[in-house]
Amino acid sequence: MNEYRRKAIQRVGASGALATAFAAGWLRPQDVLAAGWNKNAFQSKSAADALKGIGAASPADSKDLVIEAPQIAENGAVVPIEVSSNLPNTKSIAVLIEKNPFPLVAQFDFMEGALPYVKVNVKMGESSNVRVVAEAGGKHYTAVKEVKVTIGGCGG
Repeated sequence: MNEYRRKAIQRVGASGALATAFAAGWLRPQDVLAAGWNKNAFQSKSAADALKGIGAASPADSKDLVIEAPQIAENGAVVPIEVSSNLPNTKSIAVLIEKNPFPLVAQFDFMEGALPYVKVNVKMGESSNVRVVAEAGGKHYTAVKEVKVTIGGCGG
């Protein structure tokens, strides 16, 4: 029982230290949370610029990237996309919606041994290609799937 009490007290103490650091301004949330944010890539207006921003200007096509997305999305505000990579040593997966105002919608980094699988809900203003780019073994690979967006589910 004492072991659990000690661990609880240690956790409370650590939480208090973090809260004090935030309150004193020594530690700012934006510094911690946005440390790895690739501003140039996410603010790119074209898919080609976004690919350059993530260092994948000319990725090779691959059948080892699997994209699961609806062929027709009845609501462009919430389009579910699942991506898995069968490429060995996958280090990152990026999702781009080519006709969005800012094509790069998500990028995920994986530690060694992690399962390279992501599921995201994206917003699509119109029908577009969904491009997935994975980095594996120092190279970049891509796969594409077209998703049609309908207005109210009435065709498109």
